[in-house]
Amino acid sequence: MHFQPSLLLPLACALIYVVGALAVRRASALGVGVWRTSFVSNWAIALLFVPVWFRAGGQLQPPADYAQPAVTALLFFGGQAFTFLALRHGDVSVVTPVMGTKVILVALFSSLLRVGEVPLQWWLGALLSTAAIGLLHLGGESHRRNVGRTALLAFCSAASFGLGDVLMQKWVPVWGLGSYFPPMFLFVGLLSCAFMPFFSAPLRALDAAAWRWVAPGALLLALNNAGIVLALVIVGSATAVNIVYSVRGLFSVLLVWLIGHWFTNDEKQLGGRVLRFRFVGAALMVAAIILVLV
Repeated sequence: MHFQPSLLLPLACALIYVVGALAVRRASALGVGVWRTSFVSNWAIALLFVPVWFRAGGQLQPPADYAQPAVTALLFFGGQAFTFLALRHGDVSVVTPVMGTKVILVALFSSLLRVGEVPLQWWLGALLSTAAIGLLHLGGESHRRNVGRTALLAFCSAASFGLGDVLMQKWVPVWGLGSYFPPMFLFVGLLSCAFMPFFSAPLRALDAAAWRWVAPGALLLALNNAGIVLALVIVGSATAVNIVYSVRGLFSVLLVWLIGHWFTNDEKQLGGRVLRFRFVGAALMVAAIILVLV
């Protein structure tokens, strides 16, 4: 597969995601809560796409026709919820590499839905991904850091996002970008209203220190998700997009080590041994990605 310039978009999204995740983690430490953060992020991406509807001349369809955007909205919503739960319970350098399994899941879903097939090297990639997740559990800190629960939540997020990506690849070309994504993300925003009863306090109760983290974190994650769905349309291959996007596994470990202290993130203090295991796990994830690419 030849590298397309458009694949730089998911590469940029990989970096945006990690910085946004660090900001969300910091906001959570200030008591913002995952539900309020998720609500703000999902409405941010809904508002980003509303102008697209008018600019692209999107036409209203009969209500029954919106079943497809509603299904992908539900999967996207589920992926978001699992992501924020994983970030609340565990470390960014665990959540992000585990979510790298999304590329293997996309391949499997593509095969099941007859959008593609799964060759032998992709199964080998799945085994490497499993070994990578095992390495993320090592280091003697798994109990205190809730690594098992974090990995499970991150995997559920990857599965939900992965199935949504494959369905979007299948359905969006028929609709067109301007007709599909605005209603889809409006559905996501409406679904997010279900979080409101779980808010620890109203949004207006957040102080300036909390907004300093939750606002950029929510916006960066919204931009990340918008960039990925656009890349799916531009590139035309959910597998190719997710291969590049999985580099966020390495980005997460490197950025936690280099700039995590900017976000008052203490994962660097876990010690060199733990982060080395996590780095090797992330490297195995990249090896799995290369197998899929080849």
